[in-house]
Order: sequence, then structure tokens, then C-alpha cells
Amino acid sequence: MNNTTLDLAAASFKDFENPQGMNMYEKASLFHDYIRNWKSRGHWNFRQVGLSGALPEVELDLPGNPNLTFVSVVSNDYLGLSQHPAVKAAAITATDRYGVGATASPAIGGQMEFHRVVEEKIARFFRRDAAILFTTGYTANSASMQALLKKEDLAIADAAVHASMIEGIKYTTNVKTFLHNNMEHLERILKTNAGKYRSMMVIVDGVYSQPADLCPLADVVSLCKKYGAFLAMDDAHGVGVIGETGRGVIELHNAWNDVDIITGTFSKTLGHLGGYLIAKPHLVQYLQFQAAQHIFSVAAPPSIACVTRAIDVIDEEPWRKERLWKNIHYLKAGLARLGLDTGKSASAIIPVMTGSPGLNAEICRLLLEAGVYANQIAYPAVSLKQARIRMSLTALHSFEDLDRILNAWEWVKTKMNIKNFE
Repeated sequence: MNNTTLDLAAASFKDFENPQGMNMYEKASLFHDYIRNWKSRGHWNFRQVGLSGALPEVELDLPGNPNLTFVSVVSNDYLGLSQHPAVKAAAITATDRYGVGATASPAIGGQMEFHRVVEEKIARFFRRDAAILFTTGYTANSASMQALLKKEDLAIADAAVHASMIEGIKYTTNVKTFLHNNMEHLERILKTNAGKYRSMMVIVDGVYSQPADLCPLADVVSLCKKYGAFLAMDDAHGVGVIGETGRGVIELHNAWNDVDIITGTFSKTLGHLGGYLIAKPHLVQYLQFQAAQHIFSVAAPPSIACVTRAIDVIDEEPWRKERLWKNIHYLKAGLARLGLDTGKSASAIIPVMTGSPGLNAEICRLLLEAGVYANQIAYPAVSLKQARIRMSLTALHSFEDLDRILNAWEWVKTKMNIKNFE
């Protein structure tokens, strides 16, 4: 690959991972040319600079755009808790008391009282006894899988699990992937490999971040029990959204004691930053000293104490989840009336399937022109033919905001003179 053979207009991030014959400066230069090419057409909508918080309406630093503000559907703050006065006050109080940072690893001086309180709180949220904190949800997945799965073990992952899980399991030489939510395929892998490895770990998401659908957890649990496999589930996008009280997919299926490892993040519904893993106490204790990204990373800052208040708000203000689901139903119905395909979405993530990265980019450009800030998702996050525009709704969106989104989509379809995206 070189500058003369790569079509920059049709390229994706994947093309720049390891271009043959190029050192680090050469591939960085080629990637710079790629970004400049896309920016020249107004198709680059990554790393937009926000001038306000994670709000339904945001200000962006977009010179040349006619809009002062945009309806934002890029935030995963599903219940609006990053803006909740009590949650913000809890972060401020903890910062005043402890300072702005923990400044040391949890193993050697960084573990504070507020960490213990958060761990106990998130464990009780899932009716469990023990949890371990990580500085991000990504490392909660990658570090734990690296520590628990070795060359004697088998990882069996749904094809749509998050990239953090994929990174975590690639260090074992034994990885099998089953077709997304395909229980026949999962059973075939389990049956074929039962007894051949020290342990088998099935890895799923509760809510899948790209398909936006749910794991058939009861079926997965049944197969794991049948073939003696362990089960790990990341439900980062399910907490606060799914289940009667917002405990996620595990609550939806009443599977409280059927999942060996529950992981998630504080950066979505809970409005802050950080990750967690919940498991039996001895397993948590093991990871405290064997999960490299935990033991060799600084502990989370004192502001993480606000998570305990955010958890309380989920229970104290159920209207937030109710309002979120009203918004979800309203927008999906409106998109359906416009003839737009939202896939199998069963969550607060609503994709519009376009099937083309180039079409994605042009749609995002036009949506910004119409005052709507959305995400374009393409390869390698999804396959080329599964390109989509991804929108995330919150409880703080008003119907007026949603009408602006629907009007923008209607205008885009008219502007591009297309009936349906294919």
C-alpha cells in the first residue's frame, strides 16, 4: 500500500492499522492525508469540539456551520445524571474533602474510603457482595479477561461484543466467535469443545452497542449450565435503561446469580467515568492483584464518589427511565413513518441503517447543517454493508428536540433525493 494506490475517499480506519512498508511516521502522514481528504468534503465529524456539557442541546466549535446550537444524540447519559444537581454536588463534596486525585495505584496507597463505598454500592445494585473498580469500563473488560483466560482456556464471544472484550481475549490462543445472538451456533461451539479446555468462558453484552439489541440471556445461561461454561456479561448500555428498576438485562431475565462476571461502566447512565467488575468475593480479590491494568494504574479520583448518589437517583426518580422510553418510542415511530430502518434496536441506542460509509458521511454533514449532531458508524466498528448513523437518546430530550431530529431526517432524504437507504 502507498499513497498512489489507496483511494482516500473510500478508505476506512482499518486501512491505516498496518500499511505495508510504512514506518510510523509514514503511516501517520498517510492518515493525515486521509483526514484532510474527508474534511475537504465536510465528511469528517469525529472529535468535534464541544463547548457545553453532555446536554440534549449542545454548542459545537464548527466554523462555517450556520447553527449556534445542535440537538445532540451522541451522549450516552441516558438518564441525564451527569447534569443532576445532587450528583454534581456529591462530586464537588468528595473533591473538597480528598482533593482532585488519588495519585497512586489501589494496591500501594491509592485505595481510599470512597472507592470502597462505591464498590459496595455497585455490588449491592446487582444483589452481589463484591466489586472491583477500574479507571475505565474498557479496562474492566480487557484487564479481567487477560487475567482470567490463559492458553489452557477457551473464550467464546458473541460476534458483536465490545472491542474491549475482544482485546482482553486475544491473549489466549483459544478464541471462538459465534454469530450474533445465534444460540444454535453457540451451542455447537460449546458441544464441540466441552471437556477440551481447563475452562470455557462465554462472553456477551447485555445491550449491544452497535446492533442496539439485547442478549437473549436466559438462553445463554441455559447453554452455559448445560455444557459447564462460565459466563461474563458487559451491560454498560443496559444499566438505567433495561429492567423494571434499571438493573439491566440481568434484571430483565431474573438472572441475578447466573452470570459469573458482570462488567459495566460509570460513563453512561451513571454520568461519570470508570469501570467495574462484579463477581464472587474470592474472584474479585484475585483480580485486585492479578489484573495488570488495575494494579498498575492510578486509582479513580475522588469525584467518583458521585456514582453512589447517581445510583440512588435511579431508584428515587423512576420518571427518568419512563421519560426515556417515551422518547425512544416517539423517535422510533417517527423514523419508521419516514421509511427509515432502525434495525433490531431495543434500547436507548437508535441506529439508522444506511449500508454505505460514504452515504453515512454525507448524511452526517447534512444533519449538522440541519442542526443535529449524530455519529457515523462504519467499518471496522461494523461491516461495510452495516454502516449506520447512531443516535442515543436521554431522558432530558424533549419532544421538541425529537421533532427537530425527525424534521432534519426528512430534509436529508429530500435533499439527497432518495426514498430509502439501501
